[in-house]
Amino acid sequence: MRGLKGKVVLVAGAATGLGAASARRLAGEGARIVVGDLNADGAEETAGVIRAGGGEAVAVEFDISDDRSVWHLVEAALRTYGGLDAVHVNAGDMGAVQKDTDVVDMDLAIWDRTVAVNLRGHMLVSRHAVPALLARGGGAIVYTSSIASFTGDAKRPAYAATKAGINALTRHVASRWGRDGIRANAVAPGLVLTADIERGAPPEMLRSMLARTRSTRHGRAEDIAGMVAYLLSDEGEWINGQVVNVDGGTVLR
Repeated sequence: MRGLKGKVVLVAGAATGLGAASARRLAGEGARIVVGDLNADGAEETAGVIRAGGGEAVAVEFDISDDRSVWHLVEAALRTYGGLDAVHVNAGDMGAVQKDTDVVDMDLAIWDRTVAVNLRGHMLVSRHAVPALLARGGGAIVYTSSIASFTGDAKRPAYAATKAGINALTRHVASRWGRDGIRANAVAPGLVLTADIERGAPPEMLRSMLARTRSTRHGRAEDIAGMVAYLLSDEGEWINGQVVNVDGGTVLR
């Protein structure tokens, strides 16, 4: 893809799953990757895979819910590579998601933790990354949203609400800094068969969810990574403020 070779891309939440796949894809396009994650060993593993394949990557441990930690993450990118060209914000607390029941029964700590990671954390990355992008004359941000922000599920209200908030954050950043050269978009995945989901999801649930799509298969992490790379590249330079569904046709809008 045009415009990724040599670019410095920060992937916040890239130890495993979708973030790791996106980091690998971006590195394969020639980008220099900063792999950020709370899981330090996983971040280093992702960076190691990239380096073993001939790419450039460094791993940085950080906590997306902590303002100072996010600042250090962005500073690490600037210190290592001298600037920042693009950001993919993908972090999430999947442990909290599993306890995200409904607004009557939910432990309030689960709501607060989900907001801290999914929404406040994504804002914090934006807060510290935008000045760095502007210093390079602009750049691109891609957030990971979800089709849950549209579908109105009976469970996981904290997850859905924060993903809807990410959609609004995307539009804010695009509206505020679009004419300064910053593009902000979000990818809204459907069910993607990451390693964790394949291990833990009941087969009948997977069959039921596939029946709700207009596709012959569930998603793969590489499907999301391809869209992230496209939106961060020069191929997507006239796309701004959008939430793009990558869901096998589950949600039509």
